[in-house]
Amino acid sequence: MLDANAKGVYVIAPTPFHDDGRVDDASIDRMTDFFLEAGCTGITALGMMGEAPKLDGEEARAIASRIIKRAGNTPVVIGVSAPGFAAMRTLSRAVMDAGAAGVMIAPPSSLKTDDQIVNYYAQAVEAIGPDIPFVIQDYPLAIGVVMTPGVIRRIVQDNPSAVMLKHEDWPGLEKISALRGFEQDGSMRHISILCGNGGLFLDFECERGADGAMTGYAFPDMLVDVVKLSQAGKREEAHDLFDAHLPMIRYEQQPGAGLAVRKYVLQRRGIISSQAQRKPGGAISATARAEVDYLLSRLAKHDPRAGKRIG
Repeated sequence: MLDANAKGVYVIAPTPFHDDGRVDDASIDRMTDFFLEAGCTGITALGMMGEAPKLDGEEARAIASRIIKRAGNTPVVIGVSAPGFAAMRTLSRAVMDAGAAGVMIAPPSSLKTDDQIVNYYAQAVEAIGPDIPFVIQDYPLAIGVVMTPGVIRRIVQDNPSAVMLKHEDWPGLEKISALRGFEQDGSMRHISILCGNGGLFLDFECERGADGAMTGYAFPDMLVDVVKLSQAGKREEAHDLFDAHLPMIRYEQQPGAGLAVRKYVLQRRGIISSQAQRKPGGAISATARAEVDYLLSRLAKHDPRAGKRIG
């Protein structure tokens, strides 16, 4: 079961599709195997970059179960955010029965006040049950809900099953420091903090007290290395590796194009068979592909993994 001491890299898994939009089970297996071989300490599926809203309930449960089974003893977190609590409860119970380590819940964009946010999480816990450990997803740039450090502290203190924050505020370094400060002064119990945003700020997030990453950059093996180097106190090595990847990370972070870029690189690396997104979804242009290829060729001068195909 997921707990507050989780560390490392919980990679966000995209959902592989065939060109015609069918779920690609073989690519799911190959992708899961790659994540484990890359040293990821966990996997998060059916998140925003997993195209979860494009799946029906049966598909979502099947994909989650397949990844959980393939991952073996590696913890898997499943995104269960939904417009209503009935769907959230059904999916949460199904994936936990299948062996998930916990679930991730994002606040709906309709929440405007601190009390509304705190009450929403209390109701979500009531719906899924207090026995299911959950991740608070804090992604104001995409969701439009701003959770201050004080609000997160209230959610954590009110709900013992809140064990992790997926920190994806931007800028958010001061938020990490504030939350760790609450722990130091005893006003908030310890929780795991894993960070998103494609790894764009991971170098300093680790130094501010984050426990690692929960994101989906196309080189999760690099994220694993950066987190390990940072935790070992090898600051210069961590920053040198991170800096080599930064142009590619930046390119992948383009709003609206990020998933297409990520799937293209994963396909180039031999991890998934197709870069297809399920409709509605876009694809990168030939010019963009050429730019990505150029970035990868430059990256390969510093990290040979950028020039190798897996499998």
